[in-house]
Amino acid sequence: MVTSSSSYDVVIVGGGHNGLTAAAYLALAGKSVLVLERLGHVGGAAVSAQAFDGVDARLSRYSYLVSLLPKRVIHDLGLDIRLQRRRYSSYTPVPGGRGGLLVDNGDAAATADSFRSIGGETDADAWHRFYEGTATIARTLFPTVTEPLLTRSEARAALDDDRLWSQLIEQPIGQTVADTFDNDLVRGVVLTDALIGTFAPNVDESLAANRCFLYHVIGNETGDWDVPIGGMGAVTGELHRAARNAGAQIVTNAEVTSISPDGDVTFDGGVVHGEYVLANVAPYVLARLLGDEAPAKPEGAQVKVNLLLSRLPRLKDESVDPVAAFGGTFHINETWTQLGDAYDRAAAGAIAAPLPAEIYCHSLADPSILSVELQQSGAQTLTVFGLHTPSRLTANAAELQAAVLASLNSVLAEPVESLLLTDASGAPTIETKTTADIEAALGMPGGNIFHGPLSWPFAEDSDRLETPAEQWGVATAHPRILLCGSGSQRGGAVSGLGGHNAAMAVLAS
Repeated sequence: MVTSSSSYDVVIVGGGHNGLTAAAYLALAGKSVLVLERLGHVGGAAVSAQAFDGVDARLSRYSYLVSLLPKRVIHDLGLDIRLQRRRYSSYTPVPGGRGGLLVDNGDAAATADSFRSIGGETDADAWHRFYEGTATIARTLFPTVTEPLLTRSEARAALDDDRLWSQLIEQPIGQTVADTFDNDLVRGVVLTDALIGTFAPNVDESLAANRCFLYHVIGNETGDWDVPIGGMGAVTGELHRAARNAGAQIVTNAEVTSISPDGDVTFDGGVVHGEYVLANVAPYVLARLLGDEAPAKPEGAQVKVNLLLSRLPRLKDESVDPVAAFGGTFHINETWTQLGDAYDRAAAGAIAAPLPAEIYCHSLADPSILSVELQQSGAQTLTVFGLHTPSRLTANAAELQAAVLASLNSVLAEPVESLLLTDASGAPTIETKTTADIEAALGMPGGNIFHGPLSWPFAEDSDRLETPAEQWGVATAHPRILLCGSGSQRGGAVSGLGGHNAAMAVLAS
């Protein structure tokens, strides 16, 4: 029972997946742990939901694929999490045409033929060499993300490949892509990993796109993005179980209103004290809770549309089976040229037409998210993730939804609207989540899915690394207050790294 005089070894503000990860580790180590969650449920953005009234389909509502969750965390916490590898890496139709590039992880010859079919035969070998390089940096850097931070010099020495380091870390990733590939479509497919959730031009001198790209290609030393069986809610459900079984106390409907530097946490149920307070909220939110000067408010740059269809749509490209096309990441209107144009239009205050987007179909890899009746009917889910839609453009959700559907329909042989099912009230089964929706529902400022600018997975040589919190990348200006969410160094995506590393810092203190 939480009372106004309660004191704990650790109070965790926010019950998202990182907060649950930290709670499980700390409780297993014998610490008294209290988790305070503003919403009526835990999980944050990593949840499944019955998005459509009366329709038995549980969609991964916000986050949807897993790459960066380390096997170490799964093993340490005894999590029963199953991840499904996808055979097809991606399919990208040629805009205005009837062909496309299908990258088939199970058939190298077919992939080479697909490159030739779009006039990208010279890029086929370059593709393999490029991703051999990303695999090399993944094998070097990913094992370090659950250890104290390397410095930049140590990380570079560990890679032992100055050319690769320069291509992926020091020069804009867009320049590397342009130097490596010739085909406009191939360039765009590669570049998208640098732009998901990041609003940046094709050649980004700030290197924000590089950091985004790096986290998209190093996960578990392969860069593969897998489908969580049972939906994203199955992942946080296991983390919740592990934290609760370890002895952590988890309180929902408990909104924190202030935190003091000495560890007092005020919420709508009273005041509790923590020897340490772990903030599983964005640094911008934490600053406001502490009464500190807040950093610049982050800005998200994506729109997400969930659809439930009676079946997979037919494609303009009749040479590709929709099961293969939707079996991996389906890129639409994401050539190099289209991405550059979309950024320029958004920077000028307009929504791109066509809007660059990518799609995945959870139900192909994991039918369990649908009822038996829906499975037998042939129903399928689609998740569309639109790029270059910064929060300054998201005031009109209907306009954004229309832009997403128009972009999708541009590569289909039939309008996707004709395949939508209906919910209990007769409304079509489509749900759009803008950055404004994400901020309102989850408290992520600006709808930024990374809680703010991504950091490198290493420290700068000049960084202070004297305390455990500094060494683990979770320090704030206040020794008792640690970051434990996506805003920590090496945070971002469904990884548990913010929670793991904050817990390690506490245990090392």
